[in-house]
Amino acid sequence: MPHKFLLTFLFIALSQYCPGQQDYALSFRNTQLASKRVIDAIKKYDDSASHEFKRKNSPYPPKDIFLRVFKLQNEMELWARNNENNEYKFIKLFRVCAISGSLGPKRTQGDRQVPEGFYFIEDFNPQSDYYLSMQLNYPNYSDSMQGKGKLGGDIFIHGGCVTIGCLPMTDEGIKELYTICLNARLNGQEYIPVHVFPTRLTNSGMAYLKHEYPKDPARQQFWTEMKSSFDYFEKTHKLLPVMYGMDGKYVY
Repeated sequence: MPHKFLLTFLFIALSQYCPGQQDYALSFRNTQLASKRVIDAIKKYDDSASHEFKRKNSPYPPKDIFLRVFKLQNEMELWARNNENNEYKFIKLFRVCAISGSLGPKRTQGDRQVPEGFYFIEDFNPQSDYYLSMQLNYPNYSDSMQGKGKLGGDIFIHGGCVTIGCLPMTDEGIKELYTICLNARLNGQEYIPVHVFPTRLTNSGMAYLKHEYPKDPARQQFWTEMKSSFDYFEKTHKLLPVMYGMDGKYVY
């Protein structure tokens, strides 16, 4: 959908909400579209995003998107589907500029680790110090139960290409991704899942992790928990629901 039609589309879509939802949605929309950075991003990338989705036979604006991050490869995959019964289709690969810390989950404030686990985007910041940013719901339940002391927070996908625990992109990269994610949010997707893995958890990937961290059984166990979800998506292109045990471990 060309950007010149975006505001009309958003008004029509939001008018279908119930009053309470509509008030919140309109407030969110107005805040986003009052930002020159957001408007500039939409003007530059909405048309090209629309063509990319069309080329992959996926509707745009999207109704359901999913981000999958692989820290070792500095890669972020964008997937999309039209409804919950469909399989996700791969849309595009984005580059993550840098990853701080080592492979493995974030377990305490100040460890410079990029979190690993299953998250969702909970906020959009059009006035970020790093151009544009989208906040992850770190710490999640698993982090809270398995972390130590203060866990920290403020984990974002953002521009600026610098990091001490976030997922940075170039300013151009975040403009494009922010445009797509904002479109999905305004099109009704309240929670956009973001799965952050150390690497692709194939058999060879698991062998690499075992070789690199042979004396760290806690990390090995954590990655084994995550592998079930990774494997399921690889086979079906669908997501398993995120479930936790009482101890915060991922269970399936």
